[in-house]
Amino acid sequence: MILTVTPNPSLDRTYEVPSLDRGEVVRATGERVDPGGKGVNVSRAVAAAGRRTVAVLPLGGAPGALVADLLDAQGIEVAPVPVTGATRSNIALAEADGVLTKINAPGPDLTPAEQENLLDTVRRHAAGADWIVCSGSLPRGLGPAWYAELVARVHAAGLRIALDTSGPALLAALREHPDVVKPNAEELAEAVGRPLTTVGDALKAAEDLRETGARAVLASLGSAGQLLVDADGAWYGTAPVAAVRSNVGAGDASLAGFLVAGGRGPDALASAVAAGAAVVCLPGSVMPTPGDLDPAAVTVTPDIPVDRPLDGAAG
Repeated sequence: MILTVTPNPSLDRTYEVPSLDRGEVVRATGERVDPGGKGVNVSRAVAAAGRRTVAVLPLGGAPGALVADLLDAQGIEVAPVPVTGATRSNIALAEADGVLTKINAPGPDLTPAEQENLLDTVRRHAAGADWIVCSGSLPRGLGPAWYAELVARVHAAGLRIALDTSGPALLAALREHPDVVKPNAEELAEAVGRPLTTVGDALKAAEDLRETGARAVLASLGSAGQLLVDADGAWYGTAPVAAVRSNVGAGDASLAGFLVAGGRGPDALASAVAAGAAVVCLPGSVMPTPGDLDPAAVTVTPDIPVDRPLDGAAG
């Protein structure tokens, strides 16, 4: 079982549009409504892979009720934490050429009692979990040290934790040695405080995060592939993608694929790459099922192409 924690979930509306023209009426060619938030997406990807998952998340108002209903319909066990503020609603505009524009609301302000209830709910549902996954931004009311406290509590319970966040929250949590952190190239650059222009730059940044406290780093580098750096070495994975339809949730699907495959080593990286390559070919934030994956197309190697450019300069 994989338990996910999403401190700032959302109700996500994705519109597919031919192009986005500012100040004009844009007619959508497709529309989806999905439960959102990075941890929620991990749970959705785990469930799509046929594995059990429990999603812990604060929910409030009509959007929160709809998020719970949508997750339940997908076979995901929801452990709700009632909050007084309404769950945020986000909008994504996916253009035909693959460009994605996202408008993310800030989310509710959690009271001290709601913050403690969130931690206690994780504790009550964590027994028997293979992994705890903590993902996404922190809502108003939660300071950067909140993730660090959660990592410490999970380790005190003898469990493994994967963390996907950024900025001060990531840096604060590193001192508690999360078992896996999963930054993208931009988040990796922000964490080390310097621009990254090649896969070699990303490799050095991932090694720096390990020196700072992360036990393993799974880095998503967009079309440049993915890196895994842990105590046993470093591996690089890629898979061809014919056309990008939407990259919403690609990193979350990759993390789910990594953990479902054991959360360690090149085989888990191959699973992460296959899931990430599959999800970008699907509409909105649809998570891939086993039938969407093409493991044979994945290449994983310990020979890192250090001179390969990243998608633009990260950071």
